[in-house]
Amino acid sequence: MSYVVYLKRTCIDCFFMVIIFELKQSLLIWSHLKYFGMNSVDREQHTREIIHSIRRIVQAGEHYSKELEKTFGVSTPQLACIQVLREQGPLPLSKIAKQIMVNSSTVTGIIDRLEKKDLVARIRDPRDRRMITIELTNRGNRLAENAPPLIPHGITQGLKSLPEEDFNKVVFGLHKLASLLDSAAEVLSLHS
Repeated sequence: MSYVVYLKRTCIDCFFMVIIFELKQSLLIWSHLKYFGMNSVDREQHTREIIHSIRRIVQAGEHYSKELEKTFGVSTPQLACIQVLREQGPLPLSKIAKQIMVNSSTVTGIIDRLEKKDLVARIRDPRDRRMITIELTNRGNRLAENAPPLIPHGITQGLKSLPEEDFNKVVFGLHKLASLLDSAAEVLSLHS
C-alpha cells in the first residue's frame, strides 16, 4: 500500500471517529435524561442535538464516499457492490440490490457505472437469455483486494471499545431512529 493511500485511509478513520464521538455524546445525554428527568425545553434542545448529530454522521459518510472516489475511483455504493460480488460471486441485479439495501433501478445505475470502469461485467445465462448475472472483472477483483472496508476500522474499533451497556443503548437508539425514519418515509410516499 502506498504512503498516500495509507494517509487517506488514516484520515478516513479519523472522520469516522467523529461518529463514535457523536454516539458517545448521545449516550451522555441519554444518561443525563435518565438520571435527572427532562422538561419540554430540555426535550426540544435534545431533539436539536440529535438532528445535529445525524447531520454530522451523514456528512462524515459523504466525506468518506468522496475520499473513496478520489483514492479508488468508486463511490461507497459502488464499493458495496464490488464487495458483495467478491464475497458471494456472480449475482443477479435483484440480489445485489437486496444485499446493499437499494432498489433495483438504483443498482442498475451503479452497475452501469462499474461496467464503464471495467470493474464488473454483465453475463447472460446461455440457457435463459433473460437471466443476467453480474460478476467482477480482473480489474474489479484487484480493486476489491486493495480497497478499504465499507466501514472503516476506526468506527468498528470505537464501537467495540464501548462498554456493553453503552453498546446496547446505541443499538437500541439506532433501531428506534431507523424505525422513525422508515415511518417518515412511508408518510412521504403516501403523499407523492
